[in-house]
Amino acid sequence: MKSVILKEFGGIGNLLIGKAPKPVPRSNELLVKVKSFGLNRADILQRMGRYPPPPGESDLLGLEMSGIVVEDATGTFKKGDKVLGLVGGGGYGEYCTIAASHAIPMPHHLTFEEAAAVPEAWLTAYQALFPLANYQKGDSVLIHAAASGVGTALIQLCKVSGAQTIIGTCGSDDKGDFIKSLGCTHTINYKTTESFYDSVKQITGGKGVNNVFDYVGPKYWNQNLKSLSMDGTMIIQGLLSGASVKENADIGAILSKRLNIKGSTLRNRSEEYKTDLIQKFEKQFLNLFETGALKPVVDKVFEVNDIQAAHEYLEGNHNKGKVIVRSFDFDKDL
Repeated sequence: MKSVILKEFGGIGNLLIGKAPKPVPRSNELLVKVKSFGLNRADILQRMGRYPPPPGESDLLGLEMSGIVVEDATGTFKKGDKVLGLVGGGGYGEYCTIAASHAIPMPHHLTFEEAAAVPEAWLTAYQALFPLANYQKGDSVLIHAAASGVGTALIQLCKVSGAQTIIGTCGSDDKGDFIKSLGCTHTINYKTTESFYDSVKQITGGKGVNNVFDYVGPKYWNQNLKSLSMDGTMIIQGLLSGASVKENADIGAILSKRLNIKGSTLRNRSEEYKTDLIQKFEKQFLNLFETGALKPVVDKVFEVNDIQAAHEYLEGNHNKGKVIVRSFDFDKDL
């Protein structure tokens, strides 16, 4: 089959269009003709040799896709059904396999591009908000990288779930206006604000927020702890500023405020965990995509032949929402 091939670990020049073996579905899997796939930070890390796929998963890049069912031995779907889903790898191929329990029926009014923007971002956001942060209606939240794919999903989930205060950080006033349109009650431009903690303190009247969702890591460590309220929870799902807090790491607030700090990834979770997460998300929120209360945010769509430019665009932090790639032989009228 046609596929995006990673020649060797490194820069975007190592992403080439080539051929790969067509995957053969196992007894619990579907074979899907990929129509669109989403880009993720994990793809960049894998391209650079810093995020290998879990054992048994495809070596090809790609963690989410939308497409059309070609084969299903499980009887869950029928040939021709449109699905979106989370995969452990292989989304950059013309075809990919996916566990039938990880495939989600594609809402009728979504395009393939919009559907491909759902799996990784929205399931990561859902996992962070509910099973990890144990969000409660009326909680206040601080979302870093709020204009990212996961950030835009988190904002909307918080809004429809009754969050009292939704504070989003971003790198420009334009992105600030954008995330406010999605539901942020307050925005902070980290490039023009010396201390986001001071802003959080002012917004919350000194109480702090119940939940912090962080993708930056060490650079924000001390300010994040100070921004949390008593018994607050911080979910760490990214390390954009590195993996070590090297100077003046304050851990006193963890004790004095009884803080909860959790780290999590989704790709290396068990199939059973992902199935349970997907079923709960589908039951609770999929209908809101049908009504339009929740909307996948697609920033830019690339053709698969422009995969290098797509990676460069995401890596440069230019996006507001998801970067999507139309796969091989894309036909939007299907």
